[in-house]
Amino acid sequence: MASYEILIADDHPLFRSALQQALTLGLGPDARLVEAASIAELESRLAERADWDLVLLDLNMPGAYGFSGLVLLRGQYPQIPVVMISAQEEAAVVARSREFGASGFIPKSSSLEVIQTAVRAVLDGDTWWPPQAEEAQALTAEAKAASEGLASLTPQQFRVLTMVCEGLLNKQIAFELHVSEATVKAHVTAIFRKLGVRTRTQAALLLQQLESIPSA
Repeated sequence: MASYEILIADDHPLFRSALQQALTLGLGPDARLVEAASIAELESRLAERADWDLVLLDLNMPGAYGFSGLVLLRGQYPQIPVVMISAQEEAAVVARSREFGASGFIPKSSSLEVIQTAVRAVLDGDTWWPPQAEEAQALTAEAKAASEGLASLTPQQFRVLTMVCEGLLNKQIAFELHVSEATVKAHVTAIFRKLGVRTRTQAALLLQQLESIPSA
């Protein structure tokens, strides 16, 4: 049996355990499963190595704004397939996951068998979507532009952007990231250029494009 390296990114320990159980049963002992409880922890795992076979990513992760975690992954690590996992199972959520580059979507209400089927399909190079994926509206032009801009950010720029959107000043961001204030200013300038915005408020509004879900 092939050996698989899979990252499980979810901030709920019980659900991480459920995924571990499903994947261990479905893929056998050769599957190596590594957990991450936040976007920062996920980025750390990806920085260590970039040849993971699959990332299972919870939609609502600490350090991410809605689909921004998915967009960041697809921009920085396009070679790694990402399957979204969420308790939000509306058609619009599923459809946006696909449009932002995910290879599949697993509702958290899924049975162990469905989880195994979905993961196996993506590991085999296919995609896997629940039925509601066909029911939603297309992505707005604003959301597509937000996605493209965010995908061009480096992980460090993405961290700075989330802190900017949380209202932190450059001095506070520098303290949190253990860098100089001048470095933070350079990051902010680069972020604004890539996103096509001029103010912190505009940057926050753009990030919110990936957080809001249109009604199906």
